[in-house]
Amino acid sequence: MEYNRRRNTTTGARAQEGDAMKALLINGSPRWKGNTNRALEEVAAALEAEGLETEIAWIGNKPIRGCIACGICSRNGDGRCVFTEDPCNELIAKAAEADALVIGSPVYYAGANGSLISLLDRMFYAGGPLMRFKPAAGVAVARRAGTTLTVDQINKYFQINCMPVASSTYWALAHGRAEGEAAADAEGMHTLRTLGRNLAWLAKCLDAGRAAGIEPPALEPKPMTNFVRDDLLEA
Repeated sequence: MEYNRRRNTTTGARAQEGDAMKALLINGSPRWKGNTNRALEEVAAALEAEGLETEIAWIGNKPIRGCIACGICSRNGDGRCVFTEDPCNELIAKAAEADALVIGSPVYYAGANGSLISLLDRMFYAGGPLMRFKPAAGVAVARRAGTTLTVDQINKYFQINCMPVASSTYWALAHGRAEGEAAADAEGMHTLRTLGRNLAWLAKCLDAGRAAGIEPPALEPKPMTNFVRDDLLEA
């Protein structure tokens, strides 16, 4: 897995403990230095300007397994997927250490890259509790259409995992086809910079709350239900 490491310092509560706040950005494109990476770089630069360390992790262009619903991760409870030959467990560990998370994808048939979705299914099923209550945002890049659907698809992982979703002045998207073209989308870049600043602010607010003794709410046990009534099933 390739990483684009960027380093900065922070002046928040974490810095007072000698520990800088960190944001992990995941490039879900099979192209390492394409427009998805360029969009994430814009978010990362804004995060760094607000004092956070950033790291852009690329999922690569090798095959990534989908979830097979074996349930082993749930039974083990160790925050790891049983399959170890792709970046899933490494990214779970990095997300667990981060204070904020951004996931970016190109648009394929009005949705996110299939390899990214396979990865996210396993990351959140196996390691969801390790990311809970961390602020996050999805980013999409396309030549033309499908971006809002893709942003929504990514954000759904956060929304069902008790993760605050950062917003901007528009949907977090940029347009471009050839490598680097997204940088010429002036409104898109503005939207992504605003997203980075808002995400940094949200992460700092949550950190300040914890420093003041305000902890995330305890989760009430969830009843698992479905839409099938046993009394209507045929014997």
